[in-house]
Amino acid sequence: MKTPKQLERYFKGAANHWRIAILLAVEKNEGITVEGIAEELDADFKNISQHTRRLVQAGLLNKKYRGRQVAHSLSPYGKSFLRFMRTF
Repeated sequence: MKTPKQLERYFKGAANHWRIAILLAVEKNEGITVEGIAEELDADFKNISQHTRRLVQAGLLNKKYRGRQVAHSLSPYGKSFLRFMRTF
C-alpha cells in the first residue's frame, strides 16, 4: 500500500480535465507525441506540453526521446489510475 503522501502525488497529478484527457489519449495512442496529443484534443501545444510535464512528474506518464520528438506512454501507475477512474 502506498503512503498517503505518495497517493497525493498521483491524485494531484491527474486533478485536471486536460490531464485526464491526455491520459486517455495516450492510452489510445501509445507513443504519441505532444503535437499528436494537442491535435487529438484540439488544444494548444503549450498547454498540453505543461500538462504532460506534470503527468510525468506525478509518475503517471513515461516519456522517451526519439530525436527531436518525445513519445509518451502510460506508466504502470498511469494504467492503474485509469482503471481506478473507470470505477467511478
